[in-house]
Amino acid sequence: MSAADTDGPASELPDPGPARTLDELVGCLRALKLYAGDPSYETITRRVSAQWQAAGRPAGELARRGTVVDCFKTGRRRINGELMLAVVRALHDETGYLAHWRQALRVILAETAAAAQVRVLDRLPDDIATFTGRDAETAALRRLAGRPGPVVCVLAGMAGVGKSQLAIHAGRLLAADAAFDPILFVNLRGFHPDAGQPPAEPAAVLDGFLRVLGVSGHKIPHGLAARTALFRERLAGRRALVILDNAAGEDQVRPLLADAPGGLTLITSRRRLDGLDPKVHLDVELFSAHEAEQLLARSVPGVELGADDAAYGRVALRCGHLPLALSVVAGQMAARAGWTVTDHADRLDERHRHRRLDGGVELALHVSYRHLSERRRTLLRRMAAHPGPDLDVYAAAALLGTDPGTAAAHLRQLAGDNLAQQPVDGRYVLHDLVRAYAAERAQDEDRPADRRDALTRLFDHYVHGAAAAMDALYPAERHRRPELPPRPSAGPPLNEPRAALHWLDAERATLVAVCLQAARDGWPQHAVWLAGLLYSYLDNGGHPADAFAVHTEAQHAARLLGDGIAEATALTNLGVVCWQLGRHPEAVGHLSRALALFQQFGDARGEARTLGNLGVVHSTTGQCEISATYQWQALDRFVRLGDRVGEANTLTNLGSVHVRLGRPAPAVEQNGRALRIFRELEHRGGEATALNNLGDAHTLLGTFADAVGHYEQALTIFQDLGERYGRTCVLNGLGQALAGLGRRSDAVARHEEALALATEIDKPEEQARARAALARLAAET
Repeated sequence: MSAADTDGPASELPDPGPARTLDELVGCLRALKLYAGDPSYETITRRVSAQWQAAGRPAGELARRGTVVDCFKTGRRRINGELMLAVVRALHDETGYLAHWRQALRVILAETAAAAQVRVLDRLPDDIATFTGRDAETAALRRLAGRPGPVVCVLAGMAGVGKSQLAIHAGRLLAADAAFDPILFVNLRGFHPDAGQPPAEPAAVLDGFLRVLGVSGHKIPHGLAARTALFRERLAGRRALVILDNAAGEDQVRPLLADAPGGLTLITSRRRLDGLDPKVHLDVELFSAHEAEQLLARSVPGVELGADDAAYGRVALRCGHLPLALSVVAGQMAARAGWTVTDHADRLDERHRHRRLDGGVELALHVSYRHLSERRRTLLRRMAAHPGPDLDVYAAAALLGTDPGTAAAHLRQLAGDNLAQQPVDGRYVLHDLVRAYAAERAQDEDRPADRRDALTRLFDHYVHGAAAAMDALYPAERHRRPELPPRPSAGPPLNEPRAALHWLDAERATLVAVCLQAARDGWPQHAVWLAGLLYSYLDNGGHPADAFAVHTEAQHAARLLGDGIAEATALTNLGVVCWQLGRHPEAVGHLSRALALFQQFGDARGEARTLGNLGVVHSTTGQCEISATYQWQALDRFVRLGDRVGEANTLTNLGSVHVRLGRPAPAVEQNGRALRIFRELEHRGGEATALNNLGDAHTLLGTFADAVGHYEQALTIFQDLGERYGRTCVLNGLGQALAGLGRRSDAVARHEEALALATEIDKPEEQARARAALARLAAET
């Protein structure tokens, strides 16, 4: 009987440690409520509010009954961890027990965050040249693709049977038969052997799909149902091919099903997913003896048969006719000079006689592994510990402690031996069975200290790579990022902004995974560094879920280090994320606690930045006078510090507040000062923002010609930077200024352009602004 079903008081203090899901943790919280005498929700709310009031929280941020009740509800995808801990304390205020809950909550929230890391592709991975058989399955899929209406097909079969490769091969044939637009591919990690790589959350997959479909990150809705609706809306009228690889179950894939006529969704899974409707099933079986022998013959055409004409059949039998095992053995056969197929068959028979094996795949992996060089074995074992979805040669070099050229040669050989796969050029992955085998070998063969050293080098690589990329993208903000020790090894060339952004986009899921693992498993300094480095990239790129995960972990890591300034920085960053998510009371709470810590430790720059962000949050909630007070305080500190970027950013924020307050004159002066600073620093994004704000201020003044001049300069810069949201804001402002000059047709054209762009990038507030302006212009005719 679960804790939630207990009628009487719990006899023992509930243990949250075994909980592995939010629902299990909520069940434990319910049991704790019973253990504490089953107080009412009103009583719990009063106790929590008393805690927070004693800690200095303002009245507007105290607990509410509804949010406390939510802590006891199951079926939730996320929870307010801080509130849950406060509820625990209200029920059983004992320090050690609270620490136990804090750890359990960290584990579960970290696993939830890991499930949100996923990479989607807007193309299919590469096919293999030796693809063999599956003629009946391919023909069936071609028939399905010709059906009217949306078609969903599940390719079900055991691990290693070749479901993924069949989906990729068939997808390429279908795309050649008829054009698909778009093509989407994702590995859902349904059965990943690493607990740190849980099945991908459908909401995270939809986030990736929507970005590929052109939706701005800032406008992707946060709810799963809303994301599914927007995904299907984006595919309406389009013939999409979607491959959902390695699915865990129906609940994971159901929100990802497109419903556009002519669309085809292929799902691969070890389960049949009978709960899906509509559905078509294709059971992917083991190769027949003939198919297995054909694959071997095609894979190793240069290997002599030897004395036994049935040698191919013997090898295939020892591999259990399993495609993965056959591919691995074929790679080993090709690499063994002078051996015949008969020799390999004899060797596999010998291994079979002397070892207890679970099946052909373990035998194949073991034989192939034993024929690798020692360095290549070491790399394979260490790749199994990599926390991200894939890696490049630089990460492999860090794991192995060698140079990138040597690592690249080892990776190519592992791919040639079919022990590693290269779904995208330059990026390598391990099949989950290979990864599980290599991880087991690492436990048996590597000293824990050696495994830890390899991960330390890997984490160093990602920290320094992120630093180099951020220096290229945001050179004027270098002084705000963490100071690092000298780089221990060579990294990718990231001194050019385009290359830096490409690297960050490619490595984003891995960087987040590294931050989480570093915080949880003994590298807290790396977690703090990485979160601090990635702030601007995650903020400007519209990745609030990732930002929330890394800054939450950074806060805990900073506490472990006893670093109050790092904790305050993480709280500030969390405050900004909560502001982006519209969670304004939480934002103010995080920022207020950060401000107190910065003041306690005498960090004037952190204090200034936090004051400025408090101003931004209050401006958003319409408290413009309070916002201005915070901005003035921030400005004073930035000026005294000589932080020109902070000064200029605060001036633009202050100017925006004055426009909201209907005070254009000070807004012109403040944005003019910001413009001069940004130009001195060659900060083009800041320059464009200041110019746009100057346009807004001059429009409010009625000096429309000056406004047009500023807007047009801002438009040019935003176009050069590829910043579509900035362009949208400028176009709407420009339309208003042109209307003020009596240039009605030009104004209409600009607002129509703004409306089209705002619709393309899904910015409802700018769409509404454009429509309202067009309606006013139409009414004036």
